[in-house]
Amino acid sequence: MTRSGIHTDDGTMIEVRELAKSFTLHGQGGVHIPVFKRVNLDVAMGECVVLAGPSGAGKSTLLRALYANYKPTGGAIRVRHRDGWVNLTTASAREVLAVRRETIGYVSQFLRVIPRVSALDIVAEPLKHQGIESSRANEAAMALLARLNLPERLWHVPPATFSGGEQQRVNVARSFVRFYPIRLLDEPTASLDEANKTVVVELIEEAKAAGSALVGIFHDEALRAAVGTRVLDVTTFKQAA
Repeated sequence: MTRSGIHTDDGTMIEVRELAKSFTLHGQGGVHIPVFKRVNLDVAMGECVVLAGPSGAGKSTLLRALYANYKPTGGAIRVRHRDGWVNLTTASAREVLAVRRETIGYVSQFLRVIPRVSALDIVAEPLKHQGIESSRANEAAMALLARLNLPERLWHVPPATFSGGEQQRVNVARSFVRFYPIRLLDEPTASLDEANKTVVVELIEEAKAAGSALVGIFHDEALRAAVGTRVLDVTTFKQAA
């Protein structure tokens, strides 16, 4: 362990220390809503930590803080990036963008639909950002879309008109088409049928085996049991707030 308290030799990829988050509703007279505080969490390579708790406990807020979408009220979130560590609570916008492009993959419940961009191009984009030649990136994207049972007739169509399940398959494919050292999963099987849920389980297991550190929200109990290595009950920190 270094003097900064960061583990550097045990496979730790995420370190959360004394994390706190609250919201202030300025449009409602400055009402203060505490979400959680004193969250401490380490996630190592090959782990999948399941965030548990009822609706409103702060699971999504914590996941978004790990992706630097929400700025914490206090504490620190450190992630292993390239050959060092980045504190996402103090990182610049440029550093956050680099971490997202290279280190943290994120599967949300919703696909951000881009007008006139095909499903194939959306899925292949992370590989192209990585410097993979276009034809190879497209081949990998097609293979994953096929594995997720998206009909080939839809590959070259913008997904704005797709069903919820079809859009989610594109969303999953985009996030799993390349290796990310860290993956954040927010209901990755939302809107999926059983066959495609099975594919997602396989993808998560493959990511763990490859050394990814994962944190996820899974309301599907069977999925949670299949992929989770341990559970973090967010209500523990909700009660302390």
